[in-house]
Amino acid sequence: MFLRQRATQAEYCDRLDLPLAEVRVNYRQLARLNRLLLVADAFQRLLVRWLGREHVQRLSLLDLGAGDGWLDARIEVWARGHGWEWRVTSLDANLSALQLGGDRRKVAGSVCALPFADDSFDVVIASQMTHHLSDEEVVQHFREAWRVTRDALFLADVHRNTGALCVIWALLRLLRVTPHFLADGLLSVRRGWRVAEWQRLAKRAGISGPRVWLYYGSRVMLQARKARQCSGFRVPGRVRLLPKDRNQKSEVRGQKPEARGRSPDCFLTSDV
Repeated sequence: MFLRQRATQAEYCDRLDLPLAEVRVNYRQLARLNRLLLVADAFQRLLVRWLGREHVQRLSLLDLGAGDGWLDARIEVWARGHGWEWRVTSLDANLSALQLGGDRRKVAGSVCALPFADDSFDVVIASQMTHHLSDEEVVQHFREAWRVTRDALFLADVHRNTGALCVIWALLRLLRVTPHFLADGLLSVRRGWRVAEWQRLAKRAGISGPRVWLYYGSRVMLQARKARQCSGFRVPGRVRLLPKDRNQKSEVRGQKPEARGRSPDCFLTSDV
């Protein structure tokens, strides 16, 4: 049956050796598509509805696979418009993508080995990122995300279905994106998920009471909470970073990674 199994082919735009100019073009195209698909809506309206307005006045969030931080900038501005203080830290393995995000709180690292202490953030989010991973990597990604959240986990990714494939093809043709981006957009759907698959992987990762559901038939959502009742959220002044090798120091802003294309254990580019 068509799309019954996930595709395993790597996406061209995931390469870490692409020139910065090409990475910039790719993220501009992605931003245009995300605006059309209302990608930020789930991390604004739905997140507030779920947590409750009384609990979202001040939040620290971690965005996994944040790329250039487009989503993070939008939700911070949106929250500020409501009189709330949301501080989002952007994590990505691609140093070139992080360079595009301007002066923001950014960390280079792997979603499968997060360089943070347990319970470091009020909310951990990820948007359209998990399909870039293998099933085994997703289990570790879920496990790490659950470890570093203090309260809530809220993840979204592509739902693998024929309708989504057709819609993405039409939108990308309308936007006149580059051939590589068009191919990757379609491949993203083919690498996407079904609800039962995320339920199975979340269970393996040890996430407590996850709810996995479809958002308008186009995205698979996963939400879970550690604290069922809480009076508020703390916003730390600084997040404590944990390098993979605790005997080695993390890379900090002003220091360069050892090699381009390899993400360091931890590369803090802005204070949290």
